[in-house]
Amino acid sequence: MERYKFRRFIEFLESREGRGTELVTLYIPPGKRIDEVIGYLRQELSTASNIKSKGTRKAVMDAIESAIQRLKLFKDSGPNGLVVFSGAIPQNGEGTEKIEVYHMTPPEPINFFLYRCDSKFYLEPLKELLKERETYGIIAMDNEDAAIAVFRGKMMVELRTYTSGIPGKHRAGGQSSRRFERLRDQALQEYYSRLAEHANEIFLSYPDIKAIILAGPGPTKDVFLKEGKLHYTFRDKIHVIDTSYAGEEGVREAIDKAADILVNLRLVRERRLVDDLMRRVATQNTVVYGLDSVREALRRRQLELLMVSEELDLVEVTYNCPSCGYEFKETLSEQDLISIIPEKLAGKCPSCGAEGLRLIYQERLMEVLLKEAEETNTKVEIISAGHESGEIFLKTFNGVAGVLKGFSG
Repeated sequence: MERYKFRRFIEFLESREGRGTELVTLYIPPGKRIDEVIGYLRQELSTASNIKSKGTRKAVMDAIESAIQRLKLFKDSGPNGLVVFSGAIPQNGEGTEKIEVYHMTPPEPINFFLYRCDSKFYLEPLKELLKERETYGIIAMDNEDAAIAVFRGKMMVELRTYTSGIPGKHRAGGQSSRRFERLRDQALQEYYSRLAEHANEIFLSYPDIKAIILAGPGPTKDVFLKEGKLHYTFRDKIHVIDTSYAGEEGVREAIDKAADILVNLRLVRERRLVDDLMRRVATQNTVVYGLDSVREALRRRQLELLMVSEELDLVEVTYNCPSCGYEFKETLSEQDLISIIPEKLAGKCPSCGAEGLRLIYQERLMEVLLKEAEETNTKVEIISAGHESGEIFLKTFNGVAGVLKGFSG
């Protein structure tokens, strides 16, 4: 849900456009003092006063001053940094510009300071954060070497390497074959225990870890897994793949395959959710669907889980009658907005019959549902339509359904 909101906010900012290079974008990394940034902006304010065009000069100076005022609301830039957008945005053609200021805390730390003036807000670093960045772990091992790594997206955040210390299969002179194999097996067990202990310690420190890739050449990884020394909470997250190398080289080899696995994990999860919903509809009275029924269940706090299609294209429109104050809402597809709203505004009030209805507000239904779910502490799953089950969900349930409380297991 947070990822969806973040993406929608970026899409909104992308839609804002100035007349010229008048929109200010400011990226502030964690640890940078706000008073230093304000001092920097005051210097830019002085520089902007030399812009020849009167209109551009005023727009840029107003944008910088508005950014300064917004920064004064913050004591520091926070653990992930701070991003501020400020500028004069035309509201309805040239001459209708109005200063708009937005700020956001990025979902991950930004490691650079940037000030930029342009005709659009600079959003590329934030778009980069929208790419798949799930946390996953890799163990790449054989009987001689091992490496344990943690990745976020394709960025390595931790890497540790180990050697087994296990003698080769050729025994030292004078040792009996049986005694040598016994010592080697004992060393292997100690190696597996030590490796599992390190892996558990590392991976348990990342509670959001989505998957653990167990990689390496030959059967060693399979034997290690059967030993059952990895923490029980990882049982359903482990995926075994073959690589040509162990250790650090094996980690590098496993990265691309791990990315494919993570994509599949998301799709598998969504398919299971939709399949479970279809099963419940067929066998149990535990599902509500139809927009009105789902929203009523939400308001009554009856839902354990709300499922919404990412492709839901509905908009909630609110009208008001100036004569009697009557207010009412309707839900329209984005396609119908242009034709139906003017027709509705030209019509009569359903309450008093007066003409001259006003359009008060319009908002994407997805945002409305997410707000209602947050207010009622209802869990939300957003289903992609990019696979067969997602398409079935969108067509069968019109993109909205819910599981009643007490029946989500």
